[in-house]
Formats: sequence, C-alpha cells, structure tokens
Amino acid sequence: ASRADGIAPGDHVLHDHGWREYATLPAGRVTKVDAQAAPLSTYLGVLGMPGLTAYAGLVRVAAFKPGDAVFVSGAAGAVGSEVGQIAKLKGASRVIGSAGSDEKVQLLLDEYGFDAAFNYKKGPVREQLKEAAPDGIDVYFDNVGGDHLEAAIGAMNLHGRIAVCGMISQYNATEPTPAPRNLSQIIAKRFRMEGLLVADHQDLQPQFVEEVSAWVRSGELKYRETVVEGVENTLDAFLGMLRGENVGKMIVTLGE
Repeated sequence: ASRADGIAPGDHVLHDHGWREYATLPAGRVTKVDAQAAPLSTYLGVLGMPGLTAYAGLVRVAAFKPGDAVFVSGAAGAVGSEVGQIAKLKGASRVIGSAGSDEKVQLLLDEYGFDAAFNYKKGPVREQLKEAAPDGIDVYFDNVGGDHLEAAIGAMNLHGRIAVCGMISQYNATEPTPAPRNLSQIIAKRFRMEGLLVADHQDLQPQFVEEVSAWVRSGELKYRETVVEGVENTLDAFLGMLRGENVGKMIVTLGE
C-alpha cells in the first residue's frame, strides 16, 4: 500500500529496516527497483549493496588500474566473486581467489574466470598465495583478515593497495587475535591499507548500476545465490553464511 508519489501498490522496493515480513516507513526510506530489468534477488546481491561494496572497494578504495594483479579472499561469496570478475573485466593482469572448499575453488576457476584459486583449508595461505601469484600482487581485497592479511602483505608489490572489507575469521574469536606479524612491511613496500564501508560510497551508485548491469545482462558477469526458504530460518541462514555454507549471496525468501 502507498499514498506516496512515484510509488504505487504492486511496486517492488528495497529498505534497510532489517529482516521482517512487513514494514511501514516513509517513502524516502525506500528505493524502487525494476523487476523487469533484472531478477528481484539481484538487487540484494550483484546489483545491490554487496555489488556496490565490490565495485567501490576495487575501483575507488583500492584504486584499481589495468594491469594490476589482484588477490581476493573469501572469493566465492557475493562480494568476493564480483570483485574478481570486475577486476578481470577491467583488465587485471592476474586474479587470484581463496575459498573454503574444493567445489568453491572450481567455481572460481570454471565459472568466474579467476586465473588461480586455492582452498585455504588445505595448507598455509602464505605458501599457496606465493605459488598462485609468483610475481606478487598489487591489490588485496580482504574479506577474511588473519592469516590471509598477513600472507597478502608478504606478497604485496611496491605501492600496493589493500581494501579491508571484512575480517570474518575474527568475528567469533573468544580471545584477542594477533595483528599481522609482518605489518612493518608497510614502510618498505609503501603500500596503502584502508577500511571500507559501502555507506561512504553511495555517490557511485548510478555509475555502478550502469556499468555492472550491462555486464549482468550480457552474461559477462556471473553470479550465484544460495536460497533458504522461510523467514523463520533467517538466523540459521545468517550463521551459515558466517560458516561459509553459502555460494554467492545468501538469500532468504518469505516462503509460502
């Protein structure tokens, strides 16, 4: 229901009022989306907040430029998979991803077009990254933190850039986690490291939608979704995402 100009009953909108079946809120707090232009679920993932996070983090925060070698941790997730693909589409020299299963590694290689990928559970990240990126990396998009961040610093080329989007390996830690033991390399390598919150980059939204939606429509940019049915299962889905049980964006449908 709506009495607001520009929003009619039957329209689809996004809002940021959390997990719920119903919401009443001012028209200014919703964003109208076009169900004909793309599947509605894409506005929660590849064309939504995760997509803008990937785009802004790579293009602005990490100041990506053609020819860069890019490493993405948590690369099979909604953000990481898009980071890697955008980097390839924009002319990266090499894109490397880490993931938590052999199946996800194959997805990165076979569907998302990464040049190299490894299962971080199968050996030290530092050694696997060195093998996957023998010439080092210029950009690291961090979703994991911990040993991934330490390995990326070790592999970083001169004047590299690190965009820190998440540190999922530390969120549930019960004891303080050590900082990267090699952080002092920031001096010799003169790399830049910056945290990323998508709310700071909303001005990129029109540019992002125009560029990325074209890749989605053409099939150049691929995406996956893990769908859980029933709003009552939202918490389980969220915890499953933290455990790495999703491939791509974790989506909860209202169910029947």
